[in-house]
Amino acid sequence: MSALLSGSPLAGRVAVVSGASSGMGAATAERLARLGATVVVLARRKDKLEDVVKNIESAGGTALALAVDVTDRDAVQTAADQVAARFGKADLVFNNAGVQLISGIEELKVDDWQRQIDLNISGLMNVIAAFLPHLTDSAAQGRPADLINTSSIAATRILAKFSIYSGTKAYISHLTRLLRVELGPKMVRVATIEPGMVDTELPDHVTDPDASKLMADLIHDIDCLQSADIAETVAFMAAVPRHVNLTEITIMPTAQAI
Repeated sequence: MSALLSGSPLAGRVAVVSGASSGMGAATAERLARLGATVVVLARRKDKLEDVVKNIESAGGTALALAVDVTDRDAVQTAADQVAARFGKADLVFNNAGVQLISGIEELKVDDWQRQIDLNISGLMNVIAAFLPHLTDSAAQGRPADLINTSSIAATRILAKFSIYSGTKAYISHLTRLLRVELGPKMVRVATIEPGMVDTELPDHVTDPDASKLMADLIHDIDCLQSADIAETVAFMAAVPRHVNLTEITIMPTAQAI
């Protein structure tokens, strides 16, 4: 996707991006910074985060890397406190950390089940718990406030062996709808993005041969989404006027049929 936005429509905003060490998170952090936001990047891999910060700073932006495992509630809260102390309260949260581990249910890969639940659900909730007070305060002061959660088309597609991953993403999509009921009247925009096949490292974690072949074939056969496409979409969602909430955006490669 070519850059659709120009100038500094996000100037003055403080953005937090989880899962920011690579892929969609890293690309989105860099794009938000180019559009004027001060960006805090969260992930476990400190070295990768530092690379993202260097890219942002070399382009004239401002960024901070905080090595955080979002499944650690106390660590996420400490990060939120550090953000507030350094830059003021965050008013844009891209809640993006996640993992995809595919297996047939009868294989009973319960450790993989739990890892996905811990990161995709509990990690997401920890970020919400830590940064929601930032967002509600920003909204109360008349500023834009955005919580954007990363889901997937797997939330609604019925794919064999995707049961646990898809279940976690369905949770995220429906949670977002429910949060809007409470937070929309407070002028906190809540949204989810549901991407189709994106050419990132996420499929690298998939060891099931059927799922690996499905993804490899898609990457080979069609023009898949790129991380930059997701980044531009998130930026646009945050840049529209405060009274506009783009609540659910499904982003598909044009040629992807499943």
